[in-house]
Amino acid sequence: MLTDVCNYVHNYFEHAIYTGTFNVEDGRIDDLDSLVAPGQRFKVCGSALNDGIYTYKSDAIYNDDGDTSVAMADETFTGTITAMAVPVAFLDILSEIKTWQAKNQAVLETPYQSESFGGYSYSKASGSGSNAGGALSWQDVYRARLNAYRRIS
Repeated sequence: MLTDVCNYVHNYFEHAIYTGTFNVEDGRIDDLDSLVAPGQRFKVCGSALNDGIYTYKSDAIYNDDGDTSVAMADETFTGTITAMAVPVAFLDILSEIKTWQAKNQAVLETPYQSESFGGYSYSKASGSGSNAGGALSWQDVYRARLNAYRRIS
């Protein structure tokens, strides 16, 4: 989810960018300790198997969703590792988005905009712009709050 929201605002909160050849073995990147601090998020680019956002902990590397069971695949790649400095307020919005999505998942998945039967009816709130007439998405609901973090690209 962090990847989706960072893509949406065109901002990966780059703190430092390291370019070179990196080796991933047994789900760990060699010399990662010298690039990022424990608990810090980082983005991998240029990898054939591991592009994405991860969180480095002293015991493991967690994927974007905080899952350690999805290990990084072993490979050697030439690319970048970007240490990220994601603000706590941004992570709070991310948490709210996850909660909002979980709460509204059934409504988001239904193909119907409205239903009516036996005295019961409902209509989904609809989006605007490119999503006009469609159900509200997290982008519609959180656009104003995320705009503070948006980068023009």
